[in-house]
Amino acid sequence: MLALFETLFDIIRLRKGPDALPHSVVLLLIVTTLWLFAGLTMIMLTPELDEEDFVIATMTGVAGYACYAAIVVFAGKRARLLQSVMALLGCGALLSLMFVAGRVFLSPFLSENIVNIVVTLILLWTVPVEGHIISRAINRHWYIGVVIAMAVFVFQLILYSAMDPAVTTPT
Repeated sequence: MLALFETLFDIIRLRKGPDALPHSVVLLLIVTTLWLFAGLTMIMLTPELDEEDFVIATMTGVAGYACYAAIVVFAGKRARLLQSVMALLGCGALLSLMFVAGRVFLSPFLSENIVNIVVTLILLWTVPVEGHIISRAINRHWYIGVVIAMAVFVFQLILYSAMDPAVTTPT
């Protein structure tokens, strides 16, 4: 298990790609559980979020991962799909847990504005990480992966806004 976390942190640091993960359905189930656990932890420890946010975030996350899966399949790299999804889920989970840790451990010592900047930077780091993963999965330049990741990120934001009842449209 420690080797899994080391590999995921290496992927987050852009030192390894999804090919560093073993091709295992059992490991995919473990990583998926970790991703759900990270989402629940984020909801429980972030006062502004509730259970409805968890459901919406999970649905938008699945939609984003479906986009990535489609890109991998359409690029003709179906054999890399399992490892790519594991890398996306695992890195997403660890970055979510880093977000929570940043908020919980920095809040007593730093102003709310500085904490918000730090945790926002952690969440924004998901774009280059996901770009790195997808570029390695489809064997394209890193910039192509980042453009894809930005497009998926924007799609997820739009989807989240459409699904969140707190977001009202002007009349």
